[in-house]
Amino acid sequence: MQLRTLPLFAFLAGLISLSLFSFKGSQEKKVLADSLRALYSRPPEQWPAPFLDKGAVFAELGVLPVSPINKDSLKEEIQLGRVLFHDPRLSGSNQISCSSCHAVDLNWTDGRRVAVGNDHKTTSRNTPSIQNSWFQKALFWDGRANSLEEQAPISIANPHEMNQNPVELPSKLSKIEGYEPLFSAAFGDGEITLDRITRAIATFERTISSRKTDFDYFVEGQYNRLNDKEIEGLHLFRTKARCINCHNGPLFTDEQFHNAGLTYYQRKYEDLGRYYFTQEPEDVGKFKTPGLRDVMRTNPWFHNGIFDNIEGVINMYNAGMPRTKAKADQINDPLFPNTSPLLRPLNLSDGEKEALIAFLEAITTQPLREPRPELPSL
Repeated sequence: MQLRTLPLFAFLAGLISLSLFSFKGSQEKKVLADSLRALYSRPPEQWPAPFLDKGAVFAELGVLPVSPINKDSLKEEIQLGRVLFHDPRLSGSNQISCSSCHAVDLNWTDGRRVAVGNDHKTTSRNTPSIQNSWFQKALFWDGRANSLEEQAPISIANPHEMNQNPVELPSKLSKIEGYEPLFSAAFGDGEITLDRITRAIATFERTISSRKTDFDYFVEGQYNRLNDKEIEGLHLFRTKARCINCHNGPLFTDEQFHNAGLTYYQRKYEDLGRYYFTQEPEDVGKFKTPGLRDVMRTNPWFHNGIFDNIEGVINMYNAGMPRTKAKADQINDPLFPNTSPLLRPLNLSDGEKEALIAFLEAITTQPLREPRPELPSL
């Protein structure tokens, strides 16, 4: 049976690739939809080959992985981290907490174009969601932190964020009587150190994962969980729309850094991205590929929050993203940014754009409700 069916699937995949979404009649569209459903109602390793460029770091899309954190054995440490995460007394003004920018009802982001922190100062970058941060190899848009433990004190110290000297934080929290039993439960004694503070916050953050989506249930075999338009979007995502070159794997990110053409070099809003951290000219304008799970609830998008509607995002990618032409005095500039060659015009029709958006809805869910913890009293 397998030997007979494989040529049929190969034929269907070839047919779809050659005449990708050019069918116009309702009957032709139905034939295409049925063909796509047949192709994708199989294990991911047997899906049609994705459209990949040389050099793309690729892993096939898949079911949402489970955080490796042991919630039972680390229950007290997780609870301490949850309290610290929500406590504004970790900031210099006693008004800004981690949850000020990472709100559970906004899928652990803040819904703003750029983050607002201490004294209402704004940062230059959009707040990324911390969902699935346990999976990430590098934190921040520029990847300057290698772990959640390393990330926390950077945000605490930033004068535009929490503006609190991390070295002084343990002494400050030690004056809050209610913290002693929480640290004792988590670590065996009530000593408060910066290492314990950041460890507890990181442990809590590692429990924060996306919820399973219609796409996950589809991959697991519930093939009615995606409608025809969403399956069409899945196929486009992996082929003609070329999203798969960067947004791949079970969390829809290659964990790499790319220049999407939004550097604003030598102009207002200039941001050289990863270059600030590495000082390597090839990193100018590069930012980490964000995971796309729950993407329809984490707008505005991009490192600078420039897009607040998904149609604008799709249209920009469809155009191949900006490619600024060097002026005469920039031709030999080693820092002149180059948009990633993975990005190019796509020639998507309006219907194909709609299908892509439908698929993005299929990898989006609302977060679980989580009540704010009671904070320790003085």
